[in-house]
Amino acid sequence: MALYIDPPTWPGHGRMWSHLVSDVSYEELHAFAASIGCPPRAFERDHYDVPSHRYEDAVRAGALEIGSKELVRRLTGAGLRRPKGRPA
Repeated sequence: MALYIDPPTWPGHGRMWSHLVSDVSYEELHAFAASIGCPPRAFERDHYDVPSHRYEDAVRAGALEIGSKELVRRLTGAGLRRPKGRPA
């Protein structure tokens, strides 16, 4: 299991957000996100948006804390990156 979360530094909708990713599979990511209560609508292309008040829940459940650049590097290295503007 390899799940990662970056710090809640992304503003939106009046709060701060983190990104939750897997470097193994989307199946692993979806299962983990469901286990910590992330709704399916929080999934965006290749990650889940996690509000700052749920950050610690993800970490307690096993997500590893890493910086945003490292998160993108691992996601890309795993072949799971789906940038905006490119087909899935």
